[in-house]
Amino acid sequence: MPRSQRFFVGRRDVLKSVGAAGALAVAGFPAIARGQSSGPIRIGMPTILSGRVAQLGISSRNAVLMEVDAFNAAGGLDGRKIEMVIRDSKGQPAEAARVTRELINTDQCEIILDAEASSGGFAVHEVIRESGHLCLHTNSETSALTADPKLHVPNAFRVARQGIHDSIAGGLYAAEIVKAKGLKRWMTASPDYAYGRDTTAEFVEYLKYFTPGVEVVGDTWPKLFQADYTENITKILQGRPQAFYSCLWGGDLVTFIEQGALYGLFDQVTTFAVNMADYTTLQQIKQLPKGIHSGNRYLKSFPALPSNAMWGEAYRTKHGAYPTNWAWQSATGMQFLIAAMRKTGSADGKKLAAALRGMTIESPFGAQGKITMRPEDQTIVDYAIGWGTTAPKEPYVEQMHVADWKRIYELEVAWKKSKGYA
Repeated sequence: MPRSQRFFVGRRDVLKSVGAAGALAVAGFPAIARGQSSGPIRIGMPTILSGRVAQLGISSRNAVLMEVDAFNAAGGLDGRKIEMVIRDSKGQPAEAARVTRELINTDQCEIILDAEASSGGFAVHEVIRESGHLCLHTNSETSALTADPKLHVPNAFRVARQGIHDSIAGGLYAAEIVKAKGLKRWMTASPDYAYGRDTTAEFVEYLKYFTPGVEVVGDTWPKLFQADYTENITKILQGRPQAFYSCLWGGDLVTFIEQGALYGLFDQVTTFAVNMADYTTLQQIKQLPKGIHSGNRYLKSFPALPSNAMWGEAYRTKHGAYPTNWAWQSATGMQFLIAAMRKTGSADGKKLAAALRGMTIESPFGAQGKITMRPEDQTIVDYAIGWGTTAPKEPYVEQMHVADWKRIYELEVAWKKSKGYA
């Protein structure tokens, strides 16, 4: 069995359901270090390793293991090595919850590195809310996960981009194109679940904020992992928009782009696809349309830092393909975790959580070479955000416009107030 998917089976009492206050007061995060202070540091990782979006889990796993291998080769934590226990949720939220419980109760994992998409991430979040285990969400981008105080638990952190940040940056960028081309009629085509609904609403909100004359004349909501987008594409064409927005991602976006090209969609409608600029998508589309507007996901050319280009090439050399957005986020999650271990000299969840709040690390993916874990909502900020247009060859996305984080912060505060989050 591959090392990355080894199971660590041991006897342990099943965690009993307790209130959140009781779980923290009685068990810490919980008493995970008992009898394990000299053994391996077991980190459970639920993710998607099969099906249409298996690359999410594969690239997340690849990136995490690169960080773990370097940490272990350097001696670990006073000789304690990290052991990853990785399970496939198959993209099903109920399965994500089940395997997370198994990682905690059977495999005795001390920490959960949640590499699920948002649908599974919320399920994992509820499990660790009950158990009290330290959890780093590395792929869920739904804003509410960390923005909504009702969902907050002190042991959960998000090491992933957030929909509201991308939407503010995207709205600012799109406003420039709208003004230049007079794109007044819009439609949307996004996946029918929390991330798709929330992120689309946020983008439209800021598109209208910056360009009040814009009208959204229709929308369409494909299901996750849908095979045929003919109905959705036909609805867009019949609506005769001048532009449309989509936050489809991964294999779903690849299929949508290829089917849309057959209908000439991208020749007729200016397209804004926030998740386009990721190698998994860019390199799988047989004939990549030129001029689609996209936010960055992972590009070795953006941010334009030597450390980012080096990391991208190191990943490609080891794994035979360039990283994805999920890869840099999962790598960053492990980098934060390792930095907290080194700072505290411990793998205790409660100590690590205290160290993570407000922590800033050097990062090849930071807007200025650094990323911060914002303490008040336990989510990362200052990661690189930019928008540009697609091209069929390297660097695949050109004319990148760098987002202004000062502006993002200002508008995010107002957005939180409008949602009752602050």
